[in-house]
Amino acid sequence: MTTTPSAGQKNGLALFFTVTFAWTWAFWLVAITLGGSPMSSPTVIPYLLGGFGPVIGAMAIRARRARRRLPIPAHTVRLRLGAHLLWVPLLLVLAPATVLAGALLAPLLGGPEVSLTAGQSLIATMGGVVPFIVSMLVAGPLAEEPGWRGTAYPRVRASLGRVQASLLLGGVWAIWHLPLFFISGTVQNEFGLISWSGLLFSLTVFPMALLTGYAYERAGVIASIAVHFGVNATMALLSVSSPVTQALILVVQIILTTALLASRRDSRSQPAVHAVPLSR
Repeated sequence: MTTTPSAGQKNGLALFFTVTFAWTWAFWLVAITLGGSPMSSPTVIPYLLGGFGPVIGAMAIRARRARRRLPIPAHTVRLRLGAHLLWVPLLLVLAPATVLAGALLAPLLGGPEVSLTAGQSLIATMGGVVPFIVSMLVAGPLAEEPGWRGTAYPRVRASLGRVQASLLLGGVWAIWHLPLFFISGTVQNEFGLISWSGLLFSLTVFPMALLTGYAYERAGVIASIAVHFGVNATMALLSVSSPVTQALILVVQIILTTALLASRRDSRSQPAVHAVPLSR
């Protein structure tokens, strides 16, 4: 059964994307203008604030929904306790395993050997393991997933299947990242927008969108945060930059997401449990 999104859901998506892009790109434009490293003052402030665009967009949606007493979107996944949360540690292992697998396979095709030297240096620069974990959790997963998956995804799912919804958000997500290619010192800037590494970075956003979308449907935003964190942290620890390694990670992630999605039936019917006003 295919559902038709309400005018409120369509307007909600428009508001979310407008606020998200306006907030992020405005701050990242300031960072580009200031120049310098994104980890040094004063560039670090707009650089970090810009990453919270999806959360700000989510807050705008929730504020409007509460004010208008609109129902929660049908495909919103509430906080699930019990057996559903067992998916969180499983996905936290599977997601980074895709990065490790690609890195281990890379030497077979002429890519670099796996090395933790750069990762250890990064951890030392950040002040230790705990600051590294906190930064990897906040800058990306916590700043983005409540918006992309927790807010936009259920609204897109109202009219599209799981794969189509994830790929659509993946395309939007890839475009959202574009200013990072022009901020000196970012990984994307080092890749270069017009390069194989830059292209592969943008392409890997799509299987990531599928994987985080699957995680969200399984165990909510906590699971999508875990997937996002696991991949980002492993990419940083292994200092992935070779196009060969990136391409193999892309292939492994496509294989994993295909297997996971094939194992779970896609349904677009609206569960009545979600027709509850937010103000209750």
